[in-house]
This record gives sequence, structure tokens and C-alpha cells, in this order.
Amino acid sequence: MKDSTPTPRHTDRSLFSNREKPSGGIRNAPGRERPSFKGNGPRRGGPRPAGNRADRDRQPEKATPARYSALIALSDVLDKGAYVSEAVNRQLSQSTFPANDRRFCTALVYGTLENLTAIDHILDAFIEDTDKLDIKVRHILRLSVCQKAFMDKIPDNAIADEAVKLTRQMNLEYLTGFVNGVLRNYFREPEKVIWPDEAGNQTAYLAVRYSMPEWVVAELTGYYGPDLAKAVITYRPAVHDITIRPNLMRYPDDARFEELLNRKVWQSRKGTVPHAYHVSGVMQIARDTDYMEGAFSIQGEASMLCAQLAQVKPGMTVLDACAAPGGKTALMAEMMQGAGRVYAWDLHEHRAALLNAMKSRLKLDNIRAAAHDAQILKEDFVQRMDVCLVDAPCSGLGVINDKPDIKYGVTPEAVAEMTEIQRNLLNTCCQYVKRNGALIYSTCSILPDENERMCEWFLKEHPDYTLEPVPAWVCDLFPRARKEQGLQLLPGVDGDEGFFIARFRRNGTVQ
Repeated sequence: MKDSTPTPRHTDRSLFSNREKPSGGIRNAPGRERPSFKGNGPRRGGPRPAGNRADRDRQPEKATPARYSALIALSDVLDKGAYVSEAVNRQLSQSTFPANDRRFCTALVYGTLENLTAIDHILDAFIEDTDKLDIKVRHILRLSVCQKAFMDKIPDNAIADEAVKLTRQMNLEYLTGFVNGVLRNYFREPEKVIWPDEAGNQTAYLAVRYSMPEWVVAELTGYYGPDLAKAVITYRPAVHDITIRPNLMRYPDDARFEELLNRKVWQSRKGTVPHAYHVSGVMQIARDTDYMEGAFSIQGEASMLCAQLAQVKPGMTVLDACAAPGGKTALMAEMMQGAGRVYAWDLHEHRAALLNAMKSRLKLDNIRAAAHDAQILKEDFVQRMDVCLVDAPCSGLGVINDKPDIKYGVTPEAVAEMTEIQRNLLNTCCQYVKRNGALIYSTCSILPDENERMCEWFLKEHPDYTLEPVPAWVCDLFPRARKEQGLQLLPGVDGDEGFFIARFRRNGTVQ
């Protein structure tokens, strides 16, 4: 069967639909006992064994390829630590799905990861000892609940039937009745799902209902206030499109680039930041002929803004200290119109190779890419840079709508380690800046320890630097953004992405 393309939905009402609470059970070799249901049990049992030899010998009907691929991709992310984008792309590259099925598979994996805590909370209302479930069955149930709670247009029967087929396809025939029962109980009695009381404990409610680590909810609430924190945490973009920008070496005039876009079958609209365009209706954009020939780059608006705030000019010497995959490097090189030099470093050789591939695709000969740990001082670069950009590794909590797997690995300890790296990078890279030169610090984070508090620390430790105010034209683009200690963009408040950018000026007298 072909799936119609679902659209995400996120209202509280959509979480509820139509059953009893079976126990989870585990595989008990050699007998492999079937999990039993708590209470009165399901009103309709799972599929019964075939009654005759011909039926038993018949090949079981398989789940739709899109759902099977979604299950494999989800398992790769949750069980093997794969990045969600890589896991999904790997499945799609191996498929011959029509466009609707490709979109469905992608939406299902991302939607499940985006709402994983909420989905597990729903399952806990109908299963005893969820953690003891066969992991494949748990993932099948997660995908199924996602379709009911967070996606439209999918009938209950289709969800349950496809889940049973997936279970059988995973060689877990003895659990098909259990899977069927859990889902039909949920469909029949969604009111059994009890969410934390928002009025009594907003932190617990937001953490469970919107699948955000509770300590992150508490941190954002304490720093930004409950209303702003709620706006950030509950935000889900209505459309997941792709942001691109022209290669300024080829299209310095946006009008010419728009002519190129108008010749395509994509839908496009201008973004907020200069040269940004949002496109939809495109599959595998990296295989587009114009992309491969260097006509444009894929880059988020906040990332573009970061490079634009570097204010580079032709003839400058610039360092992008944590450069891969290279969007900011490329934009600065294009703004310099090929004159001057942009040094681009990354810690790993394979990521430096990505920078060189980008340089070749865009034909940007003024880029010099290399593998180098930017925490280690390179003596011959001291006081040579007109601009040094430190787009530091961070928690990534500002871009979780595009990378939902990130948030489940963020812990206070991990953030503490990250802030130590950020301080090391700033301490080292600030030495490369010339007198009156600029140091740009940025992250895709919304945590104050990585952003505004980091700025306060840096200014205290380096009195030869001053923080420059956010330019008026940027204030006009983002009137609600925080601008006291750099520019803090918040998802759902200032746009789709959370991002932080601060520009420091090195004083005329260098120590």
C-alpha cells in the first residue's frame, strides 16, 4: 500500500485517540513466552496462526518499504549511535521509493525522534516494564504511536496492521498479538495517558510532553523566564524546507539567482537574512546539477548571518578555526570576491577533505583548508588575521528541530566539558587577531553558559577586547532578539533556528 504524505501535528488534542495495559514481558528462551495483558486484556486479539498447511507455507505479507526503512533508520540512530540525517539518507539511497514514500519515511523517523519522550510516556500507560521489551518491538511501537499522535491522515487500522507486519518481518511472530493489542488499546482508550500537570509543574510537563531533558527545561526557564522558555521548547516548524543561498562569485545580484530558481519545479521564497532562500518540493538537492556545478550552497540563515557579521572585505586574511562543513568559510570567501585568503581548519582529516571538496565545487581558490586542532596555538598565525571566526562545538540545542537526536545526549556534564573546549578555543584564537581586528564567536546553542555567560567570561579574561554592538540592520531583522551580550536568536521567537553570535574588536594596543 502507498502512504499518503502525512503532515506533522502538535496540538495536545492530537495526542489522544482511541485501550488496556498489557505487560511488556521479555523474550524467555527457549519457550519465548508471549507477554500477557493486564486487566481484562485486549478486546480483539492479535492475528491467529494459519489454520492449514497452504496458509502456513504462504509468504507473510510485508510492511510497506517506507515503514521498514524507517524502522532500520530509527534502530541505527538509537541502537548504533548514527546521526539521523545519515541514517535516513542511507535508507533512501538504497530505495526506489516514489516521492510521497520518501517524505513519509523521513517524516516518520524525524517525528519519532523529535517526540521520543512523549511517545515512551504514552507506551508506559499501556505496557508494564517497557524497558524489558524486545528492542525491535519497542521501536515498532514507537513508530506506530508517532503515526497516531503526531501525524495526520493515517487510519488506526493501517497503523496497527503495518506494525504487526513489521513485527512478523523481524521474525517475532510470537509478539504480533502483543503489538496489535497494545496499539488497539491505545487507540480505544487514549485517556489512560496522564500527562504531568502543567499548572502544578511546568518543568515536568514541558520535559515529557515536548521531549526535552528536564534539566534543560529548568535552565531555560530560570534564565529566560517561563513564558519565553515555553515558546522555545514547544516550537515546531510548520514546514521543514531547505535553506540555500547563491554563490556570490557567480550571482552577486539576487535577481539573477531568482531567475535560476524560477526555472526549477521547486517552490521558493526569500528568507530573512540577505541572500537566503527557502525551497521545498525538492528531493536529494545535493544531486541537483546546479548545486554540483557550484551555483548555490545549502546553509541555514543564522549561519549566513554569522559570516555576514564578520564583515570581511577583498584582500583580508581570515581564519575560520572550526570550519567544516564549510558554509561560513565559503560565504566569507565569496564576499571577498576571490581576493585575499581564508584559512579553514577542522580537527579531523576527513572533515578537512570535505572543505576541499566544497572549495572545488564552488571554485573558491582563496580558501586554504587544513586539519588542525584549533585549541593548539599555531605560532606563525599570531596577530596575522584581520578576522578570526570561532564557530565553536556546542550542545547544538538551537537546531534540534533539524537534528532531534541531539537533545537526548545532552547532559550537564557534557555541557561543562564543551564550555571548557570553548574557553580553550577563545584563549588560543584571540591571539591570531591583528590590532583593530575582529574575533567572531558563535554557537548553535540556546544555553547561556555557552553564549552570553561565555562572553562575560571572555571580556573579563581579555581586557584588550571589547564587545561590539549588534548592527542596526540586524536589529531591524530580529527586533525581539536578545542583544545585551551578543546576538541570541531563539527558535520559535526569532525564527526557526537557535543561534548565538558575538563580535569582539581587539583594541589598538595589543598586549
